[in-house]
Amino acid sequence: MVLVEADGNYVQPVEVDNIDIYSGETYSIIIKTNQNSSMNYWVSVGVRGRKPQTPSGLTILNYNPNPPHKLPSLPPPVSPAWNDYTYSKSFSNKVLSQIGSPKPPTSHDRRIYLLNTQNKINGIIKWAINNVSLVLPSTPYLGSMKFGLRGAFDKQSPPDNFSSDYDIMKPPTNPNSVHGSGVYMIEFNSTVDVILQNANALAENVSEIHPWHLHGHDFWVLGYGEGKFSENKDAKRLNMKNPPLRNTAVIFPYGWTAIRFITDNPGVWAFHCHIEPHLHMGMGVVFAEAVDRVKKIPRATIGCGLTGKMLMRNGRT
Repeated sequence: MVLVEADGNYVQPVEVDNIDIYSGETYSIIIKTNQNSSMNYWVSVGVRGRKPQTPSGLTILNYNPNPPHKLPSLPPPVSPAWNDYTYSKSFSNKVLSQIGSPKPPTSHDRRIYLLNTQNKINGIIKWAINNVSLVLPSTPYLGSMKFGLRGAFDKQSPPDNFSSDYDIMKPPTNPNSVHGSGVYMIEFNSTVDVILQNANALAENVSEIHPWHLHGHDFWVLGYGEGKFSENKDAKRLNMKNPPLRNTAVIFPYGWTAIRFITDNPGVWAFHCHIEPHLHMGMGVVFAEAVDRVKKIPRATIGCGLTGKMLMRNGRT
C-alpha cells in the first residue's frame, strides 16, 4: 500500500507494509487490488506502544464476487512487536512533505522545551510538563480572557524550560509535582518551536510513547532524536527541507520530538497527549495568541459548567 496523506496534508508517496498510527493521527493510503480475485484477504490491527491485553483485530478485504463471509486461505499478517520502536521510528522518518508543500520558516522567535514526566501529587500518580500537572478550569480560558475574569486560572505562565541537569534516563529524584492552570502567552504571527522531551517514568526502565496533538494549528515535524535534546548537536540537524505538516506527533521513549508552528490563529489552544486518560492526569499545556482579535464571545459561555472544554473557532480543533 502507498501512504499519500497524513493529518490532512499530502506527503511524499511511500510504499509501506503497514501503518504505525497513534491516537489523534490520520493517514490516507492507496491499495492496488491486484491479487488473486478468487480469494479474500485479512486486514490485521495490532496494539502499538503498550503491551497488548487483547488479540489483534481482524477484518476481511472482500474481493467481488466472493461472499464477504468467505475466510481467507492465508494466515493474517503479523504486526510488529508492540515495543519495536526501531520499526516505529523508521516509519515516522518516512513521512515527508509532498513537493510544493509549505516550508517552515528558517528560524524561530521562541523555543519552548516541554519535559514529559510521571509524578505524584498527594500520593496520586499524575503526569506533568516541566513539573506542572495541568488542571483545566471550569470556565473556558477564552471567555475568561475576553471578559477579564479574575481568579479563573493561574496568571503565572508555566516555565519555558526545565533544569539542564535533569536525568531523563532515571526516575525523578523528587517525584512530587504541583497542579497548575497557567497559559503560555505567545506573540501573534510568531514562529514557535516546541521540543517535546520524554523521560523515565516513576518505575525504573520505563518510558512510554505519547502522541501529542495541537489544536488550532498544523505544525512541521522537524525531527526525532534519542536522549536529551542538544542545542549544539541536534538543532543543527533538524529537517528544514521537507518536514511533514501534521497536527499530531509522537515522542518515543527516552527521546525528543521537535516541532515548529506559526501563531496565526487567534484563540486559546490546547496541546496535549491524545491518550485521553493522560490528559486528565495532567499531560498537556495551553497556548494563547492574539485573544484580543477574537470577536463575539457569548457571555453565556462564562460559567457554563463545561469543565475542561476549550472554546475553539474557525472550525479548527
